[in-house]
Amino acid sequence: MSNPVFERIQQDLSENDVVLYMKGTPMFPQCGFSAAVVQILSELGVKFKGIDILVDPSLRDAVKQFTNWPTLPQLYVKGEFVGGCDIVREMYANGELQELLRGKGLLAA
Repeated sequence: MSNPVFERIQQDLSENDVVLYMKGTPMFPQCGFSAAVVQILSELGVKFKGIDILVDPSLRDAVKQFTNWPTLPQLYVKGEFVGGCDIVREMYANGELQELLRGKGLLAA
């Protein structure tokens, strides 16, 4: 059975190298966790598409089902689910996030 919202998520992921499903926008995050991930990506100079799930409740629920992950924000790199705020923070702190982004050609070596 096709799910139009899942198809929209799939399209977002295929059209953008880095996607952040978040509360609010990159300029105006609506929660501390979303703000933290935006800050990390900005510090790394990584271009990303921020998608505000607050404007569309069906999208908010679908994103959680899509990954089977209960919280937002959710970061995707090249269509692959990376994680939420805690995971992204931890990966950034130990260099794994930078390594992942470099490996995908999204960060200069």
